[in-house]
Amino acid sequence: MSSSSTGSTGLAGRYASALYELADDAGKLDQVADDLKSLSAMMEESDDLGRLITSPVLTRAEQIGAMTSICSKAKFDDLSVQFVGTVAGNRRLLALGSMIKAYLDELSHRRGEATAEVVSAEKLTSGQLKAITDALKKAVGTKVSVDAQVDKSLLGGLIVKVGSRMVDSSLKTKLQQLRLSMKGVG
Repeated sequence: MSSSSTGSTGLAGRYASALYELADDAGKLDQVADDLKSLSAMMEESDDLGRLITSPVLTRAEQIGAMTSICSKAKFDDLSVQFVGTVAGNRRLLALGSMIKAYLDELSHRRGEATAEVVSAEKLTSGQLKAITDALKKAVGTKVSVDAQVDKSLLGGLIVKVGSRMVDSSLKTKLQQLRLSMKGVG
């Protein structure tokens, strides 16, 4: 991954910081965060939206129009719509996912929260998310913001990342470890 699209000082970080400042001034930090989470979910679920974001064939005006229309129809706050329109206008839609993550990380950091990435084989229920959040809060000692993701290849279990720490209790990893230990026995 290019260093220009990751990190708080890279491209995504600069866009995220600018959006954070605008949202903070307007008193819309949580509204923008909710909009960006919804947009991120849409980007993960829709192949058509993925093609819109990555297509080099579409003109700048077509991408701006499509993205602002999607955000408006989803009833996003005007600030969120303007941000996505600006990103499209600057031909930076490929980095939009990184920008969303950087904004959410910045919001969590400024609130003194830890951010945890939880990857599961199936979508977690609200009860499961609450249980994981509570357990992480107890383990970390501070409020935890959970970014839940789905990876069907895990088969079962979870991968939890908090900062530089990672716990991988996925069935996929356990099977790989078993396979490696079986090769060592024979």
